[in-house]
Amino acid sequence: MRDTTIEDRRNELRTLLANIDAHPERDWTEERKRILVLKQMVADEDAKV
Repeated sequence: MRDTTIEDRRNELRTLLANIDAHPERDWTEERKRILVLKQMVADEDAKV
């Protein structure tokens, strides 16, 4: 098993946003919570650079 990288998180974020964009009729409540977490993780990583 490999470690999760920040790039994996960016990919997950892109995928979730694309899915929401493609299917706005769905209830994305849980996914939106995950998006907030992912955005914060990416922002924290970007701030280190």
